[in-house]
Amino acid sequence: MAEHYRRAPHRDHHESVYKRSREPSDDHNPHKRHGAAVTLATHRQMYERNFPLYKQPVEVGCFSLDSHRNFFNDHRQMRYYVQPRKRPEFNLRDGYTDRFIKRDDGVKERLDHLLKWILANRDQIQNRDKTSSSSRVLGVDFVTWRGHLTKVLTTPYETHEGWLLAASKFGGTIYISEVETEAARTDRESRSERQEEMMYWGYKFEQYTCADDVDGTPDPGGVVNTNEAFCTVVQTRLADHKLLFSGEVDCRVTDADAPPAPACYVELKTSAEICTPKQRSNFHRYKLLKWWAQSFLPGVPQIVAGLRDHDGVVVSMETIQTSKISQLIKKEFNCWKPTVCMNFCSDFLSFVKSVVEEDDPRLVYLFAWDPHRDVSYTVHRDSQYNFIPEWYVKELRSPSSSQH
Repeated sequence: MAEHYRRAPHRDHHESVYKRSREPSDDHNPHKRHGAAVTLATHRQMYERNFPLYKQPVEVGCFSLDSHRNFFNDHRQMRYYVQPRKRPEFNLRDGYTDRFIKRDDGVKERLDHLLKWILANRDQIQNRDKTSSSSRVLGVDFVTWRGHLTKVLTTPYETHEGWLLAASKFGGTIYISEVETEAARTDRESRSERQEEMMYWGYKFEQYTCADDVDGTPDPGGVVNTNEAFCTVVQTRLADHKLLFSGEVDCRVTDADAPPAPACYVELKTSAEICTPKQRSNFHRYKLLKWWAQSFLPGVPQIVAGLRDHDGVVVSMETIQTSKISQLIKKEFNCWKPTVCMNFCSDFLSFVKSVVEEDDPRLVYLFAWDPHRDVSYTVHRDSQYNFIPEWYVKELRSPSSSQH
């Protein structure tokens, strides 16, 4: 995986990707005009530059969420991967009607769990950045969820789903939290029973392949509770953006000699079995894009896929190395490119930095994107979009917060 985390020559490219949505004034630098209506282009051709610097992600901590979504500053929810046989015949429908507790996805938790982790581990974050300027309390440019960055990475190739990302600057750091779009809310509230069940299949696959203890065995007869989660927290740098983000981790390998996290983690996926070259091509073009982005960002090296039939029975297994995905897709004509994804993400973060100037947790800059459009933004004070809670602001401003 390390070959992808490398430096590329710097280029000054902002003129090509930033665009005013009204006639420009005599000041042609959008970075310096706080009130300017500026948009960010998403045309993939603009981002076909050298791969940007992306430092090897380092795990700085982890946390767990229990069966009631209670936060714990530890790894109690960590699970261990148990390799199944090649044709496991797992029935992913088992337990859906009688052993399934589903998290209420209508409840929007925003960044709250990650913010609790920050308060409990503030010293660790600050000690990692001895050279940070005093203007940044945490010594990082951005705090967010891995899933939000995944959406940004895949934007140049996304043709169906738009997004809304709220950004606020506090203590010199920009926090980014997703806002549910109207289209996403409509989709969520109108899912068919089949769609709901298929969402369960992924969690059931995890139950078949994960043990609670390093020497344990999976318990497919137990309850699937999607409130439970184990999350890694990593720090890294993309170009000149210092990032702190968290993402859910499915499991880790049991090998005692495995490298330290996140290099010991495994991402588990399910997908329809691949029977034809056309299906293989579509798998490379669409599914692997999101799988790659999701695992590459936090440095998860391995994806294990359970390939299932129409009835939800896993008929075969496939292990994919995250670092080999770029080679897998090279045979596809006009396919997605990792470099485009990473350059767009870097430029998006530069765009956000140029826009989000005022340090005020009650001020939200709402970035909006729809397929085939540019990224635009609006500004909101004391609105429904506020997402940095008062308890976090108060605690982080308190000198005693490091004793939390």
